[in-house]
Amino acid sequence: MLEHIQDKLSSSLSLEHIEVINESHLHNTPPGSESHFKAILVSSEFCQKMPVKRHQMVYCLLTDEMQNSIHALALHTYTPEEWMSRQQQAPDTPDCRGGSKH
Repeated sequence: MLEHIQDKLSSSLSLEHIEVINESHLHNTPPGSESHFKAILVSSEFCQKMPVKRHQMVYCLLTDEMQNSIHALALHTYTPEEWMSRQQQAPDTPDCRGGSKH
């Protein structure tokens, strides 16, 4: 699923940076699960768009996956300028509040 998400986003958006991280192991999921993801995306296509519009773009691309395979998707969407101003760092994922294994 991770590679599928990466491929779909890479082929649909003009991305300068993409990271898709499987965070399923941080939740109460069976070993080897691929249902909880974090995506860090950097694109000029996000310029002049509020974060909610950026997220809607991604959700639109992953509609089928969100309905059938992905339980949670944390999105971090940046313009190239925003990404540079953040020193190319996205925030850490907070601890799971329900069903965490840790």
